[in-house]
Amino acid sequence: MTRVNADVDPDDIPSNPSANRHIQDVMSRRAIIKGGTVVAAAGFLTTGLASSAVAYGRPDKPGRPGKPGKELLGFEAVPPGTDDAIVVPAGYTAQVLIPWGTPLNSRGPAWKKDASNTAADQERQIGSNHDGMHLFPLSKDSGLLAVNHEYVDTQGLYTEGDEVVTKEKVDKALAAHGVSIMKIRRNRENGAWEHVDSPFNRRVTGSTPVKFSGPVTLENDALKSNNAPQGTLNNCSSGYTPWGTYVTCEENWNGYFGTEDASWTPDAEEKRYGVAATGTPYRWHEADERFDLAKNRKEVNRFGWIVEINPFAPRSAPVKRTALGRFKHEGATVTESRGRVVVYSGDDQDGEYVYKFVGDGRWRDRLRRGQSPLDHGTLYVAKFDDNGSGVWLPLVFGQGALTRANGWKDQADVLIRTRTAADAVGATRLDRPEWVAVDPKNKDVFLTLTNGSGNGGAAGPRKPNPYGHILRWAEKGGDNTALSFKWEVFILSGDPAYDKTVELGAEAIHGSPDGIGFDEDGRLWIQTDISNSSQNLPAKGYDNIGNNMLLACDPKTREIKRFLVGPRGSEVTGLTFSADGRSLFVNIQHPGESTTAWGSPTVENPRVVSNWPDFDPAGRPRSATVVVTKKDGGRIGT
Repeated sequence: MTRVNADVDPDDIPSNPSANRHIQDVMSRRAIIKGGTVVAAAGFLTTGLASSAVAYGRPDKPGRPGKPGKELLGFEAVPPGTDDAIVVPAGYTAQVLIPWGTPLNSRGPAWKKDASNTAADQERQIGSNHDGMHLFPLSKDSGLLAVNHEYVDTQGLYTEGDEVVTKEKVDKALAAHGVSIMKIRRNRENGAWEHVDSPFNRRVTGSTPVKFSGPVTLENDALKSNNAPQGTLNNCSSGYTPWGTYVTCEENWNGYFGTEDASWTPDAEEKRYGVAATGTPYRWHEADERFDLAKNRKEVNRFGWIVEINPFAPRSAPVKRTALGRFKHEGATVTESRGRVVVYSGDDQDGEYVYKFVGDGRWRDRLRRGQSPLDHGTLYVAKFDDNGSGVWLPLVFGQGALTRANGWKDQADVLIRTRTAADAVGATRLDRPEWVAVDPKNKDVFLTLTNGSGNGGAAGPRKPNPYGHILRWAEKGGDNTALSFKWEVFILSGDPAYDKTVELGAEAIHGSPDGIGFDEDGRLWIQTDISNSSQNLPAKGYDNIGNNMLLACDPKTREIKRFLVGPRGSEVTGLTFSADGRSLFVNIQHPGESTTAWGSPTVENPRVVSNWPDFDPAGRPRSATVVVTKKDGGRIGT
């Protein structure tokens, strides 16, 4: 998540004024502690290449699941740690790959450790603050790695810091955002992964031309900005489609806009999305009118979408798929049921909702007609009921509260104002809904809730809820297109030394779950994003937990083991595997940013908190992808 400073996390500040019931209202009245977690009293029932309208690539066909050993979690757990290093289990090794500033090809501009690379350089280099990603396999030893770049550290990005904002600085920051696509391969001689030159290598930035498709088009008055459509910003998590494309998510896009015009005031919808005159840490509006709310107000409506990119068509324009709604998308988990595409997405802010898009027919039929499966379907929002059941509420113009009589214009209006539409239909407020994972074996759905204000009771998650938790639900009949489900709290995160309701052992204690995903053997991987204002602090109950981490979980037994610990000040995020399941790729985001525990970096010394991964005495910390492999060549987790 974007970090403004060590003391403020904007995602912790709710902007939902609705009276809709909070998830903690539900759990406080009917949750019980059982088996080391919180479970619902009612129980849990498991059961485009051709045109802008469609972007499809090569089908993503990773290797078949291998046969795990007797134990799904066959590794020795690593302890919590506070070192400025990557720590992995005995028998494993971690390799740094494509850190911020790596040139896209061998002829590109080299990284300069004093941050003196220009905006033009950055356009041809790997972006900053790696987040969600996916490896599109070309073989078991190669693939195209698509990596999100969520935001920039304005102190570390520039040689002289950010006290003065210039157009060149804005352009460099825009170039460090977005997505990198890089061909990688496993070296046959030493087994290490390496990036290689390829015509597929590409940057999508905050300035790249983009297209809009679906119910909201550029003809809509709300999108009539003063400039051509361009860019994707604050790309948090991501997903991939059955037809071989990458979907990247725009999260905290509101923070890029501001104005010095004292006469400008936000309207109700802008307030609902957190848009404010002084809401930006970047101050881009001081040098670029594109981001000035008083001069270019409607540009803000061009962000908050899920963006589809074809990694196999480097000249194709990214497409913003508006049928999936506009909010602070944390991720886009795509699955398939009965031939129809389903996309789950959380809205990462305290008090917001989780959504599901269901295609209106077989996605293969849509592709055959030259149409995008992501343009045709229905967007729903979740309501969690008291008895451990839940329903998906349609966000469809003309249905329920979303009528013309209630002030709604059409379906495009519903999608542009998705948060307000979800308020109107009575969705359930959540503690920062983040990533979603779908179990490949039984189609159960898992949702991380990082933390939040909470309304809980003694037997349920806390009020406030500083550690977060993970929900699990089973859609009716094991069908992800179904409109009802049974749910439970799968894991109550935290440290039992500070919260006696938490029943996690030393190998499993953690806080602020964020990234989540399955491997093909059925392990559930959990990544944490403890705020730098809490990380390692006894006063926050996080001293025993240490730095952010990656854990593995057996979803049947709920056994959890800590697999990886990241360097100081960093978030562990992004999750993907090689086709043979023998290489795990994770991202280390914002190492060395300002933390309450370790201090604040300065222009003169950006290494105060961390100097990972280069450990150059004259350098600076850099986000990077890390590849974890087993020394005996085995499958990860065994």
